Amino acid sequence: MKYKSQKIAYWFFALAMLLFALQLVYGFIMGFDRIGIQGLHDIIPFNVARAVHTNLLVVWLLTGFMGAAYYIIPEEAQRELISPKLAIVQLVSLAVVGVIAIVGFHFNHWEGRKFLEIPRELDFLVVVNVLLFLGLILGTLFTGKRKTTTALVLSMGLLFAALLYLPGMIWFDSQVMDSFFRWWVVHLWVEGVWELIMGGILSFLLIKLTGVDREVIEKWLYVIIGLTFLSGVLGTGHHYYYIGVNKIWLIVGGIFSALEPLAFLAMALFAINMYRKGEKSHPNKVALFWTIGSSIVSFIGAGILGFAHTLPQANLYTHGTLVTASHGHYAFWGAYAMIVLAMISYAMPNLTGRKRYMMKTGSAAFWLSNIGILGMTAAFGVAGIAQVYMERKMKMEFMTVQNEISIHFVILLLCAAMFTTGIIMFIYDFIKYGRPTDEALVDQKTKAPEFSSKEEVFELN
Repeated sequence: MKYKSQKIAYWFFALAMLLFALQLVYGFIMGFDRIGIQGLHDIIPFNVARAVHTNLLVVWLLTGFMGAAYYIIPEEAQRELISPKLAIVQLVSLAVVGVIAIVGFHFNHWEGRKFLEIPRELDFLVVVNVLLFLGLILGTLFTGKRKTTTALVLSMGLLFAALLYLPGMIWFDSQVMDSFFRWWVVHLWVEGVWELIMGGILSFLLIKLTGVDREVIEKWLYVIIGLTFLSGVLGTGHHYYYIGVNKIWLIVGGIFSALEPLAFLAMALFAINMYRKGEKSHPNKVALFWTIGSSIVSFIGAGILGFAHTLPQANLYTHGTLVTASHGHYAFWGAYAMIVLAMISYAMPNLTGRKRYMMKTGSAAFWLSNIGILGMTAAFGVAGIAQVYMERKMKMEFMTVQNEISIHFVILLLCAAMFTTGIIMFIYDFIKYGRPTDEALVDQKTKAPEFSSKEEVFELN
C-alpha cells in the first residue's frame, strides 16, 4: 500500500464479501425450493428469493468494483484520495440503500423488471451515491500526477455504468418500450461497460503481478475496448428478438452476438500472453490464479456459452429456460466475481502488511469454488436442454417439466455446497488477514521488491 487512503478499499471489500455470502444463502433457498423442500416458502417465497439473489449479485459486484477503484486510482494517479471521509459516507449510504431494498423485497414484495426491481425513490438515492463516488474517483484522477490508460479505462467504465443506469429510471406505459430501454441498463452493463471495468482491473493486476512493461499491457487495452464497443452495443439486439420490435433486430442481434465472444477471447489471450511474457515471479500466486482464471472462465462462460444460445435460430428454443441460467452463472462468475476476488487477493496483503502469499486456504478456495461452479453450470445446462426438449418439442406442461428436471437440482445443490465451501474459505482468509494498518504503508525509497525468484511463503510484520 502506497497511500493511506487506499485503506478505504478494505471496507468496500468487506461489504462486498458480506453481500456475497448473503446472496449464496438466497441461492440455496431457491435450490431447495426446486427439489420440493419449501420450509421457508411462506416466509421467503421463490419470487422474493430470486429478486434478492439477483439484486445482491449486482450490488456486491458494484461494491467490489468501487473498492477496486479506491485502491487502484490513488496508486495510478500518484496522490491520496481527495476526500477519504466522503468515501466512508458513500460506503455507508450504499449499505443503507442495500438494506432498505432487501427489507422491501420481503415486506412490500417489490416486483417489476428483472434486476431493476427497486422502487423509484431508491433509484434516486443510488444516483446520488454513484455521483459522489464518481466525483471522488475522477477528482483524484484528474488532480493527480499522472493519468494512465489503465486508470482512464477503469474510470470510463465506471462513468458509463452510472450513465446507463438512467434509462432504467424512465417510466413507459408501453411494455415494448419499457423492455427496449431496460436492456440499455442490463445488457450494456454486463456485456458492455462492465467489461471496461474488468479490463482496467485486469490491466492493473497484470502490471503488478507479471512485471511486463506497462506500455505493452496497456496497448492490449485498446484492442479490448474496440471489440467491446463493436460487439457489445449492437449485441443488445439479441434481447430484442421477441419483445415486439422490428425484425431487423434478428439480423443485427444475431451478427453482433456472434462477435461478442471476441472481446472475451482478447481478454483471455491478453492475460495468458502477459503471464508468459513475465520474466519475474510475483510471490502472490493466489492473486495470479484468480486473475488468469478470470480471463479464461469469462471467455468460456460469457463468450462460448453466450454464443451457444444467443443466435436467433437457437434462442427461439432456449429463450426463458435454464440454458440462460447456465450461461449466466458461469459468465458472471468468470467475468466479474473472479476479477473482484483477484483484486481482493492482491490488495489484502498490501493493505495489512502481513504478506501470507502461498497459503493453502487461498489455493483451496480457488479450486473448490471453481470446480463447484463448473458443476453448477453443467447441472443448469443439462436441466435446460431437457427443459427445451420437453417443453418446446414435446409440448409438455411447464410444471410437469419442472418436476421431471428436479433431479438435476439435487446435483446442483451438491456442487453449490462445494462452491460455497470455497467461498467460505476465501472469506475466512479475508477475515484472518485482519484490518488494514498504517504500518502497511511502504515508503517509496525503502520499498521492498514486489517480485521474488522464490515461491515459498514469507511474511512481513
